[in-house]
Amino acid sequence: MTKIAFIGLGNMGGPMAANLVKAGHAVTGFDLSEASRNAAAKTGVSVAGSIAHAVREAECVITMLPAGAHVLYVWDELLGFVDPGTLLIDSSTIDVDSARKAHALAEKADCRSLDAPVSGGTGGAAAGTLTFMVGGADDAFARGKPLLDAMGKKIVHCGDVGAGQAAKICNNMILGISMAGVCEAFVLAERLGLSHQALFDVASTSSGQCWSLTTYCPVPGPVPTSPANNDYRPGFAASLMLKDLKLSQQAASTSGASTPMGAQAAQLYSMFEKLGHGGEDFSALIHLLRGNDEAKPG
Repeated sequence: MTKIAFIGLGNMGGPMAANLVKAGHAVTGFDLSEASRNAAAKTGVSVAGSIAHAVREAECVITMLPAGAHVLYVWDELLGFVDPGTLLIDSSTIDVDSARKAHALAEKADCRSLDAPVSGGTGGAAAGTLTFMVGGADDAFARGKPLLDAMGKKIVHCGDVGAGQAAKICNNMILGISMAGVCEAFVLAERLGLSHQALFDVASTSSGQCWSLTTYCPVPGPVPTSPANNDYRPGFAASLMLKDLKLSQQAASTSGASTPMGAQAAQLYSMFEKLGHGGEDFSALIHLLRGNDEAKPG
């Protein structure tokens, strides 16, 4: 049993902390949201009234927060309370530069650290089937992997500090681009009189096959578990996809990489969010591509 502090008990962090409890670990959590704290308490997480209380005596601290600025703020605070040698794992999706700064804070405090963003959405968080993309030193990864195993089914050590975040933004740039392409194909099929099922049956078993099609099909019917069959409730919200695409474009700009399709996908999702649909699943982008000004189903 490991004593774990979990900071950030929202839609992703709450289920992740619950799976650590199920695995037999002692988990103390903190979140600014009362609703999140109450939900976590029902899963066996001991809820603390402050970050300082949560990390007291923790052997490992895991954070799941909205952005790089939040991670740096929280890590700077909690490092004043943890013992040297404590393992810090950040599973937020943030920019690579902030991830590296977080590692530097940990090193200065004589703590070990990993950046370990996830893929798999809220369903994967609840089921314990997340993919973790991990950056950090070999010894830190060896310490952290058993804990990550309790929350995910695929744990990939991508390299040194920041490598996990680099892998995450590259992966999600592919996801954003592929979903836009799948949505465009279904819109074209509709205009040509081809049924959704016919396109799915062909593309899902030929060269058009991809995760955006076979798991998150953006039209109701072919994939019963896709958000399209649940009024496009996320899932993975369009606003979060836009966040990740912006991170990819920031990284492309600083590294000098050419990512024209990633840039176009970012523009599409930015337009979709500005129309007020950031809280819908990212596959709902198909409504925008149908040419409906209000981005609603045609």
